[in-house]
Amino acid sequence: MSKRILANDGIDTTGKALLEKAGFTVITDKVPQEKLIEELNSHRYEGITVRSATKVRKDVIDSCSHLKLIGRGGVGMDNIDVEYAREKGLQVVNTPAASSHSVAELVFAHLFSCVRFLYDSNRQMPVSGETQFDALKKKYAKGIELKGKTLGIIGFGRIGQAVAKIALGCGMKVEAYDPFIAEALLYLDIPGAGEVKVKIKTVPFEQILKQADFITLHVPGGKVITSKEIDQMKNGVVLINAARGGVIDEADLIAALNSGKVAHAGLDVFENEPAPKKELLTHPKISLTPHIGAATDEAQERIGIELAELIIEKLK
Repeated sequence: MSKRILANDGIDTTGKALLEKAGFTVITDKVPQEKLIEELNSHRYEGITVRSATKVRKDVIDSCSHLKLIGRGGVGMDNIDVEYAREKGLQVVNTPAASSHSVAELVFAHLFSCVRFLYDSNRQMPVSGETQFDALKKKYAKGIELKGKTLGIIGFGRIGQAVAKIALGCGMKVEAYDPFIAEALLYLDIPGAGEVKVKIKTVPFEQILKQADFITLHVPGGKVITSKEIDQMKNGVVLINAARGGVIDEADLIAALNSGKVAHAGLDVFENEPAPKKELLTHPKISLTPHIGAATDEAQERIGIELAELIIEKLK
């Protein structure tokens, strides 16, 4: 009898095909959280894969004794009681490398959106572009270039390093902070020119706060940026959070945007997902996306393949 896997938040067709070729039965029908235990037990699933929506907490782990593996498509595993699951003998795996470049590109989508007012222009042009074209042209005439500016990266793992590569390609100066990484050697593949190596040495946290024109966060959680840290930053700094909701204190961010200390923010994640604060959603200085850092076709294919390979390795 084939082993059953519930891909409750979906899995790319390539990854599904790999699992099926290896003899697994993969079910991709979405099961509501409140019915998850019943579904896992009634069909005796040996593995479940999730993204950020489905939670695998202590109650699920305790109630599903036949479950052997929990897979997270993506980096963060804050929706899984990881240590408890491992104490109970379950395999817990994730795909930390697969979505790095997609998240990094989204960071720069927000950066470009902020420095050229694209997020606001795209709201206002359909409404008043026909009658207020010259006024809008004047309103958005104070854009700045990223080239030559300093990007501060807090958290210099896979995603932080992917962000750094794009920044270097844009002609930015990169400063990075990570308590666990002293330096990193980046390999930049330039089509037609080959590979370029760049060594980045990390710097103290306070240096990032004081010197960076733009700051992006790539940490697993915690309250990293509050009013205390914002007060140390340059006037007019731009903050990007595509890591975890709450890494930047949202109330302190709104206050700093209103005072002008922070010029813009780009947010892909929020404290109260899936119901972010209205003050954030309607703020005129924030570029917004609904937690889509890894939501590209390429990343999802890589995630699906990596998940499939991990499941096959652990359960065959």
